[in-house]
Amino acid sequence: MNTIAAPRRSPLSRVAARPWIWSFLGAFAVWIATIAFTGGQGAGQILSVALTFSAFFVIVGIGQMFVITTGPGNVDLSIPANIALSGALAMILMDGSDAMILPGILAAVGCGVLIGAFNYLLIRTLQIPPIIATLSASFIIQSIAIAYGRGLKIKPPPLLSGLVQSHVLGVPLLALVVLALAVVLGFVLHRTLYGRAVTAVGQNPRAAELAGISVGRTRFATYVLSAALAGFCGALLAAFSGGASLNMGEEYLLASIAVVVIGGSSVSGGDSNVPGIWGASLFLYLLVTMLNTFGVGAGVRLIATGVIIIAVITLAGGKTAGRR
Repeated sequence: MNTIAAPRRSPLSRVAARPWIWSFLGAFAVWIATIAFTGGQGAGQILSVALTFSAFFVIVGIGQMFVITTGPGNVDLSIPANIALSGALAMILMDGSDAMILPGILAAVGCGVLIGAFNYLLIRTLQIPPIIATLSASFIIQSIAIAYGRGLKIKPPPLLSGLVQSHVLGVPLLALVVLALAVVLGFVLHRTLYGRAVTAVGQNPRAAELAGISVGRTRFATYVLSAALAGFCGALLAAFSGGASLNMGEEYLLASIAVVVIGGSSVSGGDSNVPGIWGASLFLYLLVTMLNTFGVGAGVRLIATGVIIIAVITLAGGKTAGRR
């Protein structure tokens, strides 16, 4: 019996079907432009530094991605304050002692868990939009961080500081650790009941509820996961920076959202991917590096960054998940 073979898709159509690929293409393009301008000097160093700093974006970006995937309006704006408080808590508990590294990291993650639970408590009990609830929570968290960590200048343990700045075969160890974390969370998103529940809730919360999925518990777990990752990022960032500071999380507010969108996830929820977070994080860092290398002024650099990001998002397209 004759069968009609499905038409073969062109390489371009296969690329277009995976919006997250555009983030990697954008990162590669700006890296090539940068090393072309420098005559090839420092190409490896630029890439190594990009992998290191992008790792922090990836940690908070994945958490933000899970939150955004649960549906329109879901977003975590408490990440910067969370990073500041968790980083300060970790440094105080470690107190420069290598023996206290694990307790300090666990305390930072635990702090994040409490913040995530508090965020969802505000959303659920007060029935206010997540953007307002998490922004309000961030003011409270930041106030605690100011009171708790004012004048804090505790150096991280030498072992932890060395680990977050070390390299394995020329690749930053931090990037390898975060890559492993991304693989695990990618498995959670696509291969576990919880991950499938997150996607189902984002696509159609009513249908998910009729299918037996607890929308409330799923979103609660997702806000806790996002905040826990931000707490983990705070501990590592404090160790990398030589100590905690109250403003060390500021740049991660918009960046955590930008890497989700540039990475090809749908802002309307229900469709996301982990690889795109890595590509978008590399793109953002390399873009700033390229503009700095070109000697672009601060004002023009911000405009150029915005225009280029819009272009990449437009190319990526993304899928609209709205069936509610």
